[in-house]
Amino acid sequence: MTDLRYPVGKFHFDGPSTDEQKASQIDDIAQAPAKLRAAVKGLSPQQLDTPYRPEGWTVRQVAHHVPDSHINAYVRFKLALTEEEPTIKPYAEDRWARLADTQATPAEVSLAMLDALHDRWVRLLRSLQPEDWKRSFRHPELGLVTLEKNLALYAWHGKHHVAHINSLRERNGW
Repeated sequence: MTDLRYPVGKFHFDGPSTDEQKASQIDDIAQAPAKLRAAVKGLSPQQLDTPYRPEGWTVRQVAHHVPDSHINAYVRFKLALTEEEPTIKPYAEDRWARLADTQATPAEVSLAMLDALHDRWVRLLRSLQPEDWKRSFRHPELGLVTLEKNLALYAWHGKHHVAHINSLRERNGW
């Protein structure tokens, strides 16, 4: 049976990435907002409040989590590009997913936020030079993370959460 937590498989990085792989990953990030929007399109409030798996987040929580996470990733890119190995601050994504704004805000607000964020982020990513991809930040739990690896992670991350919603829709016949 497929692991509902990882419908596209767990993240792994076999770097270094080729220029073609990085271009494809940037394209994945560019397409993520439209794919998330398509995944939630037409869902009722009850469907949005359905967990994508037992003991998992609801579709609504996932729709708000993706921009929360990607804002953090965007800032980490900017920090790594402007500082020498900055130490970033992790965030408690499970706690963020339970905050009142996640329950009270229409998914469309986060979808619009993701559209704008990814527009800026993709412009930044496409401007990077080969040496920029080796820049890094220090994650208190993960150690030194290169921008090249972080790109691969967030290309995967968008597909990972869209697949959560799409697999739920498929299983429930939505």
